[in-house]
Amino acid sequence: MSRRRRKALPAEPVRCVIEKLSHDGRGIAHQDGKIQFVDGALPGETVMAKVVSSRRKFDELRTTEVLEAVAERETPPCEFADLCGGCSLQHMGSDAQIRFKEDTLREHFAHFGGIEPETWIAPMRSTALGYRRKARLGVRFVQARESVLVGFREKRNSFLTDISRCAVLDPRIGERIVPLRELIHSLEAYQRIAQVEVACGDDEAAMVFRNMDPLSDADTARLIAFGQAHDLHIYLQPKGPDTVHRIWPEQGAGDTDGQERLVYRLDEFDLTMRFHPMDFTQVNAEVNRSMVHRAVEWLDIQPGERVLDLFCGLGNFTLPLARKGGHVVGVEGDDAMVVRGRENARLNGLANVDFHGADLHGDFTGQSWAKEGFDKILIDPPRTGAEEICKYLTAFGASRIVYVSCNPATLARDAGVLVRNGYRLVQAGVMDMFPHTTHVESIALFEKK
Repeated sequence: MSRRRRKALPAEPVRCVIEKLSHDGRGIAHQDGKIQFVDGALPGETVMAKVVSSRRKFDELRTTEVLEAVAERETPPCEFADLCGGCSLQHMGSDAQIRFKEDTLREHFAHFGGIEPETWIAPMRSTALGYRRKARLGVRFVQARESVLVGFREKRNSFLTDISRCAVLDPRIGERIVPLRELIHSLEAYQRIAQVEVACGDDEAAMVFRNMDPLSDADTARLIAFGQAHDLHIYLQPKGPDTVHRIWPEQGAGDTDGQERLVYRLDEFDLTMRFHPMDFTQVNAEVNRSMVHRAVEWLDIQPGERVLDLFCGLGNFTLPLARKGGHVVGVEGDDAMVVRGRENARLNGLANVDFHGADLHGDFTGQSWAKEGFDKILIDPPRTGAEEICKYLTAFGASRIVYVSCNPATLARDAGVLVRNGYRLVQAGVMDMFPHTTHVESIALFEKK
């Protein structure tokens, strides 16, 4: 049986008239009844674009020349933006990016929930460069170039982008890509470093090297010297996440109780938050501060109230809420984060807060810590949302619920559940946690009817 020969892609760029943006930030055009998804193009523009992939119903293209630009177009601040998959909207002005994200949230509310907030709040924003404090950088030795690449994958393929710096990473990391590449290439194990996790606190930054094989003493010494030279904490991860350990600074140096921690502060609430480099923390410190302020303000805790913080992590919302009084219960599915939350509560001298581990995919209303009920609730679920939880969350009868979301589709779906069960969607808006990307972070306030 003969295979159908795949049709060759056009060798020359084609002309595309861009109608709108897809939710992943690509321009959408049509030609001969077929949809064209065009990287690097904006609505209202006419561009020349090269076809990089062709399917039965759509083609994928990459802009090669802008024939007619719109006012929203800007020169990307990073010279690698056209190729690197770490960002997708650097060619779009910051105000236009915000409008795109607001429109995305609005469309999802209408499509999935059939609702709209009574009031749209102004977007929470930050500096657009040097904001990113957490990332996973790929590492690959390229034989043809006799060099090591470190960074994000290229747009829509598995190759690592050849970058020398990253404009959106915290400068303590983003301006050290070349020294990092040179360091890894100098190691005896240069082909056995799979990735580098990076995490930044207010005072220190850390790199976690995923070493596939045990390192020689010489390689360990080189990594330590790199940490000393660049004022970085250096960790190794020989196997799973539980094998992560710090090799510089020396164990216990500068740590409280000998624990390996970075720190960020929430000065408005007089809080110091300690975290391990592998812990989940928000990538954008400036937006995080604004987000926590807004959530606490919306919940408006009164004396004697009980507050529930679901998917609480290490206490990013829990402890600021506890500073306002009442009694706060933080619940998390990751036991390590429960331990971290308790650690941070002790560090900050807060006795009106409890942390509990629980399966947050099922009904937890029968748990001992839930039986007294709650007056206010905050929920910050993963991208999959919390549809099942929202179905029985209303049983607590909380007067207010604040929902923090990293996925507008699941927020809109879950908002529909809350609205159908006696709540009003009072306010909502976007938070630009990831400038220059299509990630839409948002926050919504629900009040009991």
